[in-house]
Amino acid sequence: MAPFFGASTIVWANTIAIVLVALSIGYWFGGRMADRRPDQRSLCVLVLVASALLALVPIVADPFLSLSVEAFDEYSVGAFAGSLFGVLVLVAVPVLMLGAVSPWAIRLKLQRIEDSGQTAGRMYAISTVGSLVGTFLSALLLIPLMGTQRTFLTFALMLAIVAALGAGRLRWALVPLAIAALFALPVGTVKAAGEGTVIHETDTEYQYARVIDYPDGERHLELNEGQAVHSIYRRDTVLTGDVWDGYLVTPFAVRRDTPRRVAILGFAGGTTARAYERYFPDARIDGVEIDGELFDIGRRYFGVRKRPQLREYAEDARPFLRRTKARYDAIFVDAYRQPYIPFYLATREFFELARDRLNPGGAVVVNAGHPEGNDDLEKVLSATLGEVFPHVARDPLEPTNTLLVAAETPATRDNLIAAASRLPADLRPLALQTANRLAPALRGGRVYTDDKAPVEWLIDKSIVEYAAGGNADE
Repeated sequence: MAPFFGASTIVWANTIAIVLVALSIGYWFGGRMADRRPDQRSLCVLVLVASALLALVPIVADPFLSLSVEAFDEYSVGAFAGSLFGVLVLVAVPVLMLGAVSPWAIRLKLQRIEDSGQTAGRMYAISTVGSLVGTFLSALLLIPLMGTQRTFLTFALMLAIVAALGAGRLRWALVPLAIAALFALPVGTVKAAGEGTVIHETDTEYQYARVIDYPDGERHLELNEGQAVHSIYRRDTVLTGDVWDGYLVTPFAVRRDTPRRVAILGFAGGTTARAYERYFPDARIDGVEIDGELFDIGRRYFGVRKRPQLREYAEDARPFLRRTKARYDAIFVDAYRQPYIPFYLATREFFELARDRLNPGGAVVVNAGHPEGNDDLEKVLSATLGEVFPHVARDPLEPTNTLLVAAETPATRDNLIAAASRLPADLRPLALQTANRLAPALRGGRVYTDDKAPVEWLIDKSIVEYAAGGNADE
C-alpha cells in the first residue's frame, strides 16, 4: 500500500480496521462451518483457497493499485478512501477465510466439553505465537532479503503445503506447486516510465525506487508511485533549474559566510550534496537518509562521490538529530514528499531539536512541497517554525515548492544581494532571483506538536481540493 498511498496513520488505520473486521467475520463464519462440517478435509480446503488468494495479492496489487490511484484522482478521492478500498479488495477475503481457521480448529480438537477452556486457550496461544513468528520473520528477514512480493508468496506456499498435506489427496498438491511456480515471475514495476528508460529499479527495505534516463540526457530518481522526482542528475552541470538550486543560495539570506557544515535531512540521490561539492567543496556535509540503499543509487547514477567532506547516515532524521553532537550552519529538511510527510518532522518539538543543533547565525531551510495553488501545509509549517524561531521567511521558487527559512536573525533581500557578488558566477543570478522572491512567511496556520499533528488529514484534504479544482477559502 505504501508506494501508492503512503504509510501514514490513515493508511495504517485502514489496514488494521479491514483486517480486524475480516477476522471478526471469519471467526463467525468459521464457527458456523465447524458445526456444519466438522472434518479436517473441509478446513484444509478452505486454507488452500486462502493461500491461493494470498499468492495472487502481490501479482495483482501493482496494476490494481495503479488503476485505483488514477481512478481516485479522477473522482477527487484522497488517500483515506483510496487505501480503504485497496485493502478491502486485496486482502479482506483471504484474511476472512484465515480467520475461520481458529474456531474451526478448536471444534475439531475438542474431545470433551470439560476441556473446552483448555483447548481454546491452547489453540489461541499457538495462533498468537504463530503471528509473532510471522511478524518478525517477514519484517526482519524475508522482506529485506526477498522483497514484499516473494514474502507474500513464501507464506502462501507454507500455508498451501500444510493444507495440502492435511487434505490428504494428491490432487491438492497442485495448489502449492502452482504457488511455487509464481516465484519464477519477475518482480513487477509500479508504473511505466513514459518517454524515459528505466535503467535501475529495486524494492528497498522501505520503498520502491527506480532511476529513469530521458532522451535529453537528464536522469531522475523516483520513489514509490513516481508522482514526485526526488533527485535530478545532469552530466554537464550540477544545477537543476528546480528546488535543489535554492539550497545553494538561501542560507546567504541569513549569513554572510559560506556554510562550513551542513546537514541534509532527506538525502535521496544526493543532488544537493553534489552541487555543494562543486561550488563549496570545503563544506562538510552530513547526509541523512532513512533508506540506506539510496546512497548506493546516488553514487552509481547521480554522480555522488565518496570524499572526506561527505558523511552518510542511514538513519531517520529526528533520531539522528537527537543523537548527534554536531552543530551546523545550515540544516536542510527535504523529507516532505506528498503524501508521505512524517508528522514527527513537522512539529514544534522537531524544530526545537533542529534549532538546538545550529551554530550561531545558522538557519533551518525547509522544502514545503504542496499541490499547486494550495498553501495549507506551508501555513502550518510557518506557524510551527514561528513558535521556535523569531524570524521565518519564504521563497516560493516553484509552483509546487516553497523554501521556508527559519533563523535567529532575519532573512533579508539585502543579505542575498550583497552575497551575490561573492558567490561563484553561476550562482549570482540564482541569488538575485531568490532576493526578488523572498517574502515574509504566510500567516494563518496551526502549530503542530508531537501530541497533535494531523498532517495526513491536511494533505489528504489539499489533494482532494486540488483534484476537484476547489479552494479551501472559497
